[in-house]
Amino acid sequence: MAEETANDTQVAQDNEITPDGEAVQGDEMVQGEELAQGDELVQGEELAQGDDLVQGNELVVAEETTPRTGIRRRRKKSLVWEHFTIEEVAGGATRACCNLCKQTFAYSSGSKIAGTSHLKRHITLGSCPKIKTQEQRLALPSAGGTDNDGEGTVERRTKRRYRYTGYANAAFDQDRSCSYLAKMIIQHDYPLHIVQQPAFATFIESLQPRFRIVDVDTMEGEVYAVYQKEKENLLQAFSTMPGRISLTIGLWTTSQTLGYVSLAGQFIDSEWKVHRRMLSFMMVSSPHSENALSEAISMCLSDWNMKDRLFTITLDNECSSHDIYSANLRDHLSNKNNLMLKGQLFVVRCYAHILNAAALDVIASIHGVIYSIRESIKFIKASSAREEKFAEIALQLEIPSTKTLCLDVTTQWNTTYLMLLAALDYKQAFTTLETCDDNYNEAPSAEDWKKVEAACTYLKLLYDSAHSIMAAANPTSNLFFHEAWKLQLELTNGTGHEDPVFSSMAKDMHERFDKYWKDCSLVLAIAVVMDPRFKMKLVEFSYSKIYGAEAAKYVKVVDDAVHELYKEYVAQPLPLTPAYVEQGEANNGPASANNRQGAPSTGDGLLDFDMYLSEIQSSQPSKSELEQYLDESLTPRIQEFDILNWWKLNTVKFPTLSKMARDILAIPMSLVSSGNSIFTAGTGSHMLDDYRSSLRPEIVEALVCAKDWLQYSATTEAPSSTLVKAEGS
Repeated sequence: MAEETANDTQVAQDNEITPDGEAVQGDEMVQGEELAQGDELVQGEELAQGDDLVQGNELVVAEETTPRTGIRRRRKKSLVWEHFTIEEVAGGATRACCNLCKQTFAYSSGSKIAGTSHLKRHITLGSCPKIKTQEQRLALPSAGGTDNDGEGTVERRTKRRYRYTGYANAAFDQDRSCSYLAKMIIQHDYPLHIVQQPAFATFIESLQPRFRIVDVDTMEGEVYAVYQKEKENLLQAFSTMPGRISLTIGLWTTSQTLGYVSLAGQFIDSEWKVHRRMLSFMMVSSPHSENALSEAISMCLSDWNMKDRLFTITLDNECSSHDIYSANLRDHLSNKNNLMLKGQLFVVRCYAHILNAAALDVIASIHGVIYSIRESIKFIKASSAREEKFAEIALQLEIPSTKTLCLDVTTQWNTTYLMLLAALDYKQAFTTLETCDDNYNEAPSAEDWKKVEAACTYLKLLYDSAHSIMAAANPTSNLFFHEAWKLQLELTNGTGHEDPVFSSMAKDMHERFDKYWKDCSLVLAIAVVMDPRFKMKLVEFSYSKIYGAEAAKYVKVVDDAVHELYKEYVAQPLPLTPAYVEQGEANNGPASANNRQGAPSTGDGLLDFDMYLSEIQSSQPSKSELEQYLDESLTPRIQEFDILNWWKLNTVKFPTLSKMARDILAIPMSLVSSGNSIFTAGTGSHMLDDYRSSLRPEIVEALVCAKDWLQYSATTEAPSSTLVKAEGS
């Protein structure tokens, strides 16, 4: 008995009390045959973590322990802190925030510690919604037993218990792991031969020694299997697509003589959400030829069962070859596809492309001045002494600008514009610096600064337009008319500028942009007509500004096209939309009149009134959906307006017109997808790196397409390593 008392005294002396109220002897404390690390305390056959103690078969919570002064803080070892982060709040208190669901829980208030029991219950009892979702997806075995096919710790059977576990404790599956490895390679652009790298093999072995490293050929098969599975899922989604699809085409070149054509499809689903998916990445011998494009499009439409559902295509090509593309593609495909509006809307040009092309023209016209400004900024930033001297000069000249001089990135014209804009404010400082520093002789002349001023004036138009498009979460086609017509008007007015420097630059830009306007103004205008905030009114207003006395002629072209397109939708409803067709028949023309004539009387004594209504109906034919839509007052312009949601809510009211609006609003006016920068969109072909060029074409397509698809697939999420509930019998 004396010996036991002595042992207890020694344990008490060696123990440390942490701020969590966790008792620790050194790093480990052993009682009986059980081992507890950090804050784990074992009594009998039960395992308790943190401040949870088990006595007999009952689970109790240890008393809260207030941290004492003079006790050194230890690193928190409780596994619960892998899932929570401590955040400070007002009054010196702290709260624990769940890293998954972001809920917060009390942890400490001044000197009192709340412990970690309630935190463990949050993640072990399934209270955390994120963990619950992951558990359901994993569907791991919940019965007691052994993990890792007999290897690892033994789970004790209790009436109800929870344990820390994860994918490492699940049954090992070689095929599943290979599939996840293939997805990792696809999503992060890793080379296939990463599986042959010794460092990678060592890393994998440290995680799971039983994983058999596969060779490159096997990994190619895994990548292709992922591609095929995701393609099947997308095919199934396309089978329920209610409208037509519009394509975007990109050209890719390689260091060899071969090239690739990429095709992506954009559409609006039954919930009125915009989607863009890569459809094909095909190798062609001559990607810039119109025949290659036509064949690539035809093969893609056939492969995806969309021969009769193509609406428009958006091209990324140079100005000089656009007419060739338009004529050949339209003629080649019109024989196989029912092109709407006789193909007038079929070919669309990329708006981002025309902005970049116009900007690069401006920059090229003053490249000599830009070189001088770059060299001037390099000179000033070469030393802190020069920067200080330049700042003193700016202060003496009382230059009010707060802009900072910076060098541009030559591949991003927006940075060149910002560099010129800042330098323009300090033009007097550059001139003064040249007079007082013999080592500096790059100051632009007064004529040069006028060119910079003109360039900034017109680059600002392009810069603001690009930002307006990029700011939209869902850049539907109706947004682009607003930008295009204002740019067309400004450039048209700029050609008559009194200063020859300004007018000359405006003429060059207008020549390029006017071609885009003539090619695409019709599709742009029809798209904005589908916006209930503007309809035909904005077309009439903007055309009066651009065309003056001849505006009515151009407005009529748009109005006629809208009505003709609507008639085609009435006459040829799209397949797979029976609900909309029934609604359209029930709400249009003679069918409604006949139904009303033959309808039995309700017995309210107004039979003569019913006959009167029938006579009016027959003598005054009802307006079409399009006419009703155009005649209604404009929807108020609010910043939070969601055009897709508006059409979703008005589908029953305008069943046929809503189908037309769905296809038009889905037209991709720009090849740049949402979230990407317009300023880096190239004006020509993209370059495929040498590594991918060396792969078989079908593997290149699998890598490119699967990467696009996987970002929308829920199956790409990695297995959870969080707490998983396991119930014993």
